[in-house]
Amino acid sequence: MIKKSVQTLIIFPLTLGSLLGQNHNQNLIPLPSREHLVAQKEMPLNDRYSNGFVNDVFRDNILLNLAYLSGRVTNASDIKWDEITKPFTFEFKLEPNKTFAFHSDVEDQYKASLVKTTNAHFNAQEGFKTDGYLFGDGVCHLASLINWTAKEAGLSVEAPTSHDFANIPDVPKEYGVSIYSNPGSTGSNALQNLYITNNKSKPVAFRFQYQNDKLKVSVVELN
Repeated sequence: MIKKSVQTLIIFPLTLGSLLGQNHNQNLIPLPSREHLVAQKEMPLNDRYSNGFVNDVFRDNILLNLAYLSGRVTNASDIKWDEITKPFTFEFKLEPNKTFAFHSDVEDQYKASLVKTTNAHFNAQEGFKTDGYLFGDGVCHLASLINWTAKEAGLSVEAPTSHDFANIPDVPKEYGVSIYSNPGSTGSNALQNLYITNNKSKPVAFRFQYQNDKLKVSVVELN
């Protein structure tokens, strides 16, 4: 009797599933997605400039800027280039009506809503490299990629100063952003910044992925 009872318990679910034309996996109700991809753009870092040395400076400054943004680096003493250039993924969240600015010298209208910057000023003291022209060359490319993605996502974006004076490979000219942060020049710095405000009713996340010398920026809407 015990053996028969056990057999019945084992067979019954399979028999019921066959009668319904389903198996036990199909009976499971899928969980709702917790995020929705809104926009995504990608940029290789091996074609920032035709000269190899200059290209490497641009690439390293972009990756260092992202290390400051993620919090892996907080000052020059934290810099380990072999770690900074490894593949990575990280993200930050922007709540509704909150603003991200590329650096901390911002226009007055964003001071109340500002919650996030890249935590950097792109200078020698912070460990940024120079190609002989400016320290931090290359960060405009990063800002332009973020600008392009944010506008594609329909977020509220202001980029006061265009980068139309120089080409940014792989980014359409209309999304080029000029970035500059010079100590003691707060007013002019604020005009060479990037401001992104979440105008949606739900939080969004900016996700950064670096692998195989390519940088991908995504905007996802969170539930």
